[in-house]
Amino acid sequence: MKKLLYLVHRLPFPPNKGDKIASFNLLKFLSTKYSIYLGCFIDDEVDWQYVDELKKYCEDSCVVGLNPKYSKIMSLRGIFTGEALSLPYYRNTQLQTWADNTIQKEQIESVLIFSGVMAQYVSHMLPLKGHAVLDLVDVDSDKWKLYAEDHIWPLSWLYLRESKKLLAYEAEMAAKFDATVFVSEKEADFFKELVPRVADKVVFRVHGVDSQYFDPSLVYSSPYPIDTPIFVFAGAMDYWPNIHAAIWFAEEIFPKIKQKIHNACFYIVGMNPSDDVLKLVEISGVYVTGSVDDIRPYIACATISVAPLRIARGIQNKVLEAMAMGKPILATKNALNGIRSFDEFSPVIAETVEEMVEGALTLLNNTEDNQARQCVLEHYNWDTNLRRVDGLLKNGL
Repeated sequence: MKKLLYLVHRLPFPPNKGDKIASFNLLKFLSTKYSIYLGCFIDDEVDWQYVDELKKYCEDSCVVGLNPKYSKIMSLRGIFTGEALSLPYYRNTQLQTWADNTIQKEQIESVLIFSGVMAQYVSHMLPLKGHAVLDLVDVDSDKWKLYAEDHIWPLSWLYLRESKKLLAYEAEMAAKFDATVFVSEKEADFFKELVPRVADKVVFRVHGVDSQYFDPSLVYSSPYPIDTPIFVFAGAMDYWPNIHAAIWFAEEIFPKIKQKIHNACFYIVGMNPSDDVLKLVEISGVYVTGSVDDIRPYIACATISVAPLRIARGIQNKVLEAMAMGKPILATKNALNGIRSFDEFSPVIAETVEEMVEGALTLLNNTEDNQARQCVLEHYNWDTNLRRVDGLLKNGL
């Protein structure tokens, strides 16, 4: 098999959060077609136990520990070098040496980068004999712009600076790589508008979800009180857009729902809840679970899956997983970015508190099959959708 260098900003296992779900499925899919040389970071000590699990997918690997606190300090070098702070955050001599040696020693012809910050490890080696593909997933630079709008100075200034510097870097890398990939057509079109000079090298892939794993026909033991309307929000709860969404729903929306439905409960399910999220349990009917062994019972046994994200890019795994489980969905427009329209699947889209409350009450009174799972089965299969990446690696654009 041909040799492929695959660089990821975070260990692509376990597939229990957004980026890991995508990076793992790419690894799993491509390992049947290439000899994979994997380079990545571990930013959570818990993940060291999974390193051996990935070896069955790889010919060789370089896994480097990353201390988030130390990396944040080191990232400030970007202020003096004039670059995006995200780049020195993920800069590491050990990984750079391994990447350089692997490309030369193994005569690597093709490269796949998952997350723009990892492009710095190979950009000086391009072009290669084969094809170099940059999977940016979404327009990460724009998320920093959204963060800036939601914070006060000096963070607003710092985030806006990061947005501008990172966009310049994304544009530079998109020009160097043979193809730049985004998670949806909408996200790809947005980047083309921002950087029109590379539009002819920008494409999209479609995300996926494991519909056999997220199967509502399986039997799940309910983690909830009996005969209680349950609203669930699932996601990594140390991620700012998720924190922001959970707080907004718990503090401003859910109390108004509870005035109408007195026994309603709101469950926030996900690893590493921040202090602000933990405090939400002080609100009547709100529960914060922290990490759970299996997210499926929390989705399957909930009444409504909510995605009240006001800051979002790309495609939300939490939405696809809820769709695969056939759940009614109450979400903002941002949370549904990239989700294609489908006959008889009608998520309720709400932008204001009042619309969210009205939408919740509407869904509680509507028990019809919403065909969300059928949409997933027809359009969000991993192997089918990742063939485009394989095609780019083999043949280019």
